[in-house]
Amino acid sequence: QCVLWKDNACCTANTSQEAHQDQSYLYNFNWDHCGVMPDKCKRHFIQDTCLYECSPNLGPWIDQADTSWRKERILHVPLCREDCEQWWEDCQDAFTCKVNWHKGWNWTTG
Repeated sequence: QCVLWKDNACCTANTSQEAHQDQSYLYNFNWDHCGVMPDKCKRHFIQDTCLYECSPNLGPWIDQADTSWRKERILHVPLCREDCEQWWEDCQDAFTCKVNWHKGWNWTTG
């Protein structure tokens, strides 16, 4: 899913490979945290990770964050309507155990 940035990437090949792992060291996060995420859905999350980690074009959307776990975030990146609709179509039957993936995780057990 990171192939879009292979000729001008801001990430290493190792980062690209880790983005594709169900349990990756990148965020110590497992895509299958609420049961197996369907592959057709997972590919959108992997590509999102590749965009975040590898795109050299995110400068205009870097926003300063003042949290204990990050100092920057990517905010308001324009997305193509077709991509959003396909993401919804591919993930509408998948499940998550969280209302908001950006906060409230309990990391005490890893």
